[in-house]
This record gives sequence, C-alpha cells and structure tokens, in this order.
Amino acid sequence: MTLDAHLRVTRGQFDLDVPLIVAAGEVVALLGPNGAGKTTALRTLAGLTPLTSGAIRLDDDTWDEPPTLFRPAADRRVGVVFQDYLLFAHLSALDNVAFGLRARGHRRAIARDRAAHWLRRVGLADHAAATPRALSGGQAQRVALARALATDPALLLLDEPLAALDASTRLLVRSDLARHLADYPGHTVLVTHDPLDAMVLADRLVIIEDGTIIQQGPPAEVARRPRSNYVAHLVGLNLYRGTARGTTVDLAEGGVLTVAEPAAGPVHVVFPPTAVSLHPAPPAGSPRNAWPVTIAGIEQHAHTIRVRLDGIPPVLADVTPATVAELRLGPGSELWAAVKATETHTYPA
Repeated sequence: MTLDAHLRVTRGQFDLDVPLIVAAGEVVALLGPNGAGKTTALRTLAGLTPLTSGAIRLDDDTWDEPPTLFRPAADRRVGVVFQDYLLFAHLSALDNVAFGLRARGHRRAIARDRAAHWLRRVGLADHAAATPRALSGGQAQRVALARALATDPALLLLDEPLAALDASTRLLVRSDLARHLADYPGHTVLVTHDPLDAMVLADRLVIIEDGTIIQQGPPAEVARRPRSNYVAHLVGLNLYRGTARGTTVDLAEGGVLTVAEPAAGPVHVVFPPTAVSLHPAPPAGSPRNAWPVTIAGIEQHAHTIRVRLDGIPPVLADVTPATVAELRLGPGSELWAAVKATETHTYPA
C-alpha cells in the first residue's frame, strides 16, 4: 500500500502545496522553520483540517478530495502521537491504550487484552495500573505510542514526539521509538524540529519552507548537499551560492572562494564550521581561502565554541575554549578566517 497525497490548503495569505508519497514501512520526516506548514500538513492527514484542493489516498481508498469527499478523523485508520502525550488523566495506562480500541467498537475484554499486549511491547507491563500523573515523561510517551499502535493504524503520525523529554530520557525513548518503527508495517509521517530525531528515525526527509517542498531525500544526501540556509543550519554547515569558473567561485553575496572540485555555472559550496581556522593576521603557508572578519557573536555549541563572523562572506567557525582564550576572542574582535580548498564541497545549484 502507498499513501499518495497532494496537500493543498489556503488560509488567508498562507498557501500549503505539498505532494507527499509514503510507502508501506517507510518513515518520512517533515522538517522546516516555524510557520512552514508542517503542522497543517499533519492535520490534513489526520483528518483535522480539510484540504482546500488536492487529495489524500491510501491505495484506492480516498480520504479527502475536495469538494466532494472528506472523511473525518474518526473514520480514518490513523494513529497520532502528540508532543504532550494527551493521555486521559483519570484513566490508567492500560485503559488509555484501550481507549482507541473501545472507540472503534471492540469489546472491553478484547480491548484491554490488546492494550496489555502493547504495554508489554513498550516495556510498561508493570505500569498498567498507573495513572499518567504517576508516569515519567518517557513512560507517558511510550503509553501514547502504544495507544496509537494498538488500533493497527494504516498511517502513524508523530507530532514532535520527543520534544517534551529531557536530554537523557530523549536518548532512550528515541532508541525505543526507532525499534518500534522498524517493526511497524504501515506508513509513518514524523514532524520534528530536531535534526537528530529526523536523521535517526526517518528513511527520507522532506524539507518544507513557506508551504512548499524545497528539498527531499535520504538523510545522508540532504545532510551532504543542503539547498537552503535553513537546511544548512539544521545540519551544521556553512552554505554559499555562486558561479563557478574552474576552481574559483564568485559568491552571490560577495567574495570569492577557491574550491577543490572544478565546476562551471551556478553551484553551492559547503564546508563545516570546524574547517574554519581563525588567525590574528593573514595566515601564511599552504594555499587556502583567507579573508578579514569581525566577531558578531560567541556561544557554547555542543562541546565547542561557535563563533559567528561578519565578513565577505560571513561564516560560522567552531573553535576550542583554548583558542578563545589564546586569541582573546570577543564581540567586535577583528581576525582573519581561513578555509583550505580541500575542506570545501561543491555541487550544482
């Protein structure tokens, strides 16, 4: 079975126009900045927001095709896991998981038996009688996942499923979620702001900006060849557009870079912030790109210090705390940035 959708929604000045195909067993992650249209896309698939035009089909079963057909959420084989769990506070974990089955007409004993099975699957058999208040964030999210999967949905929608968890809990739940998604035979659409969640959980990334798809592909390909500033920031790369003449690239925003791979015409050039070295004076030695920069900002980034540099072109650099101390780096400091041509990667724009 294949989910074949063309999601078109018009709301005031905003237009969502996203063609989306998801194969059985595939996990597709929707990423994009706030306001890009990710949540609207998810709501259309869930049956919470009707399409303005387009269609949603699961093989030969049509769920939404304006203006003649709209199947509400209760009549779609969809399971949803929300960011804030949305468990019923007055029900036990077992009854929360059984709720969807009961709503679909299963007898109480059958629903509770299947719910118990899914609590065992997610490692919470010993917490069947616990109310949501007695569960940790990670346990509550696993109950929410069990509730979504217990109804045997054809489509599983995950709306920022790990966002409410602390860092250590997120690591464990992400691992559990990856295992369950690998066993799930249906279609999965994940909305997330976290690039690590997307890279670990998804088979394919779909990047949405301003209501349209600007890039999609396997995570490794998207990470290696970003096509927008948002994607470059997401995967931690410096990205430039320009026109190549052999190994020289004239950048669209000013400046020139020497690259390792000869090319011609419009190109993207990328390199990681770790490839940028900072110097108090123009560097000598092996051939490299070097240009004057001024520090615009400094912040802790993972285990390094990320320095935002104004120049032609502007650039991000990751340096060690020792480098910050040695060069006495601070906002307004004037330096030279350098990047070896061999550290750059060039591809057609």
